[in-house]
Amino acid sequence: MRIPLFHVDAFASKPFAGNPAAVCPLDCWLDDTTLRKVAAENNLSETAFFVSQHGRDGGDHSGHYDLRWFTPRGEVKLCGHATLASAYVLLSLLEPELGTVHFETRHSGTLTVRKERENFETFSMDFPAMFAKTCANPPNTLLRALGAPSPSTVLEVNETYIAVYDHESAIRTSRPDFALMEQLYPFVAAISAPGETADFVSRYFKPSYGMPEDPVTGSVHCALAPYWAGRLGKSRLQARQLSERGGELWCEVVRDRVMLKGHAVLTLRGSLTI
Repeated sequence: MRIPLFHVDAFASKPFAGNPAAVCPLDCWLDDTTLRKVAAENNLSETAFFVSQHGRDGGDHSGHYDLRWFTPRGEVKLCGHATLASAYVLLSLLEPELGTVHFETRHSGTLTVRKERENFETFSMDFPAMFAKTCANPPNTLLRALGAPSPSTVLEVNETYIAVYDHESAIRTSRPDFALMEQLYPFVAAISAPGETADFVSRYFKPSYGMPEDPVTGSVHCALAPYWAGRLGKSRLQARQLSERGGELWCEVVRDRVMLKGHAVLTLRGSLTI
């Protein structure tokens, strides 16, 4: 069996930046064990798989797809950069006549992505907002694992701890203890602060899911954007993730939704034989 395979750098306007995702269009769903093995073979933070709904129940479902995401260790409930990468593959390569794609997901509802015409391949994603709450008693393991001074506050949402700092320098100089952080499973961790040249900056760590530091994380901005929108008093924000590869996102909070906008670049197109 040969599976189409694309590698796309998401939240990037040039190759070798942003967050690389693998995308595999399928004619029908394979079993979960095979999907996980394909993700492990790709060895990227996430591999996205999608199956067209076209013709389901005899209706016209053009532009509608079922979408799932797998890390090398298992399935995840929401992934921003691999959704952006999937939309790029569909709207720029496989179905360029479409301007919008609707992804049905198992845990996060319908995710709509629209292609926009700007300086680069630009896509706007409609995601659910997540409203973090203060974590009154963050675990000592988290505080020791962050590799930074004590944060001003710790938030909690969707099995993610978010440590908030007052200055961007704390985000840049953090040296996390990933072995210690892995003990937080199923929780992962993010750190964030006001930005010097962006509204806010962040980093995101998930060693228990096979990726010590994620280069750019769309899903965590579903929580970061509402938090910083409330704190800064503005609904539209520019964000930067300060990983080694780095990435840039534009966020807009609209009631219980977050619009995430970013660029994408194709780096590989081929097939995987299994």
